[in-house]
Amino acid sequence: MRLFWKRSGIVASLIAFSSFLLLAAPVTAQASSTTTSSPAVSYVNTLANQRADPHIFKHTDGWYYFTATVPAFDRIILRRAQSIQALGDAAETTVWRRKSSGVGSGQVWAPEIHFIDGKWYIYVALGVANEWRIRAYVLEASGANPLTSTWIEKGIIKTNWDTFSLDATTFTVNSTRYLVWAQQDPSRSGENSSLFIAPLQNPWTIRGTAVAISHPDLAWERIGYKVNEGASVIQRNGRIFMTYSASATDHNYCMGLLSASATANLMNPASWTKSRTPVFVSNANTNQWGPGHNSFTLSEDGKSDLMVYHDRGYKDINGDPLNDPNRRTRVQKVYWKADGTPDFGIPVPDGNTPVRLRSAVPSGLFLRFYTGNSVPSGSVALEDTQFRIVNPGLSGNGTISLESTSNPGVYLRRLNGSQVQFEAGRNLNTAASKASASFNRRSGLANGSGISLEASDAGGQYLRLQAGGTLVVSAASSTTDQEQATFYLE
Repeated sequence: MRLFWKRSGIVASLIAFSSFLLLAAPVTAQASSTTTSSPAVSYVNTLANQRADPHIFKHTDGWYYFTATVPAFDRIILRRAQSIQALGDAAETTVWRRKSSGVGSGQVWAPEIHFIDGKWYIYVALGVANEWRIRAYVLEASGANPLTSTWIEKGIIKTNWDTFSLDATTFTVNSTRYLVWAQQDPSRSGENSSLFIAPLQNPWTIRGTAVAISHPDLAWERIGYKVNEGASVIQRNGRIFMTYSASATDHNYCMGLLSASATANLMNPASWTKSRTPVFVSNANTNQWGPGHNSFTLSEDGKSDLMVYHDRGYKDINGDPLNDPNRRTRVQKVYWKADGTPDFGIPVPDGNTPVRLRSAVPSGLFLRFYTGNSVPSGSVALEDTQFRIVNPGLSGNGTISLESTSNPGVYLRRLNGSQVQFEAGRNLNTAASKASASFNRRSGLANGSGISLEASDAGGQYLRLQAGGTLVVSAASSTTDQEQATFYLE
């Protein structure tokens, strides 16, 4: 949550579909810098409408717990379910309501739920009615189910300054538990909030003097309002990655990234490296605007990292963005680059979450989207290697189609013979053209844990990634052919 911040102008450039033309050149695959593999996940966005600043916690009891800001800013809600998708329809319990006076009689923003030393804790920002006085606050509950437990108020988190503060989160590194939060730095006039860190004496009391680890000092953090807020931590590969959100809560809202070694002194600001560009921004192609205030969780099988965040499905807002109730909760997979850093890609389109298709042979290559006569050189954006499996496919009858994530509405199709290309869906307006963009999903010809894609209009002809990197549709009679026709979903 926040005041009423802003960010804009950093939107992925889009292809003008009104003049979209894809040449009938061979489609090829290419190695991606995002190579650390984990299984594909399958969710449907939007997960929960009118729920902002979402936080999902996967507990050891096998349940997922969900909380978020409600548009009325007047209560703390919890849901639980045994799958992430089921959280969208799960019953909602109000565990705390706005008070009539004093602390908690104003705004109720951005709750997070954590399980610490056998008890439940909610970190939340609470305001005072008719005042601009918002502070981070803590609630505690015992019992197995936090939805039915009694919540006790532990009070305001007392920091080193009595200024605007919110968005507290907690994590543990090397047996030390830390608190990170957003607060107005009294030494930096004209800025709304910076990120601070301090070790915790207990879940509601910091120990020692907090230090600032990030200020809104980059242009994309200062559009509308000068904001760093909404931090969330994921630890992988011996490093700590901390996302945060910046600028206003309209389409300018975006996410930045801090990182530090897990062995570093986290209380030394020099231990933290800050990305000079945002890592997650609005996207006109996918029609996702103002993504941010995320949390991290794990897939049901524990093998894939997930990012939960909010955005809107439209760009333009009348009046104060905080009065617009339609920030909604979404979820998508986090991928990992070969250098051990996260790749968040773009906010994916509404509907089923996309997957990547990694070839069995040649190994390490992914099916990718591109236009023109030849494959562009250089690195490949994650979103260009992601595809939505449309089921049923364009031709129906048990088929599937592959729709580009970076360019929704564009599909992979077979041309006459063995060539393939990408085609805008509006051009696939006959039964024959729809069939050319549809495939029969089969068990992997070389390995049953993968899949093979048989052309729906050419039985026995499979999508194959050849040794040179070119995709074709042809027979797969030899062992090598079958390996080239087998893909793993990630």
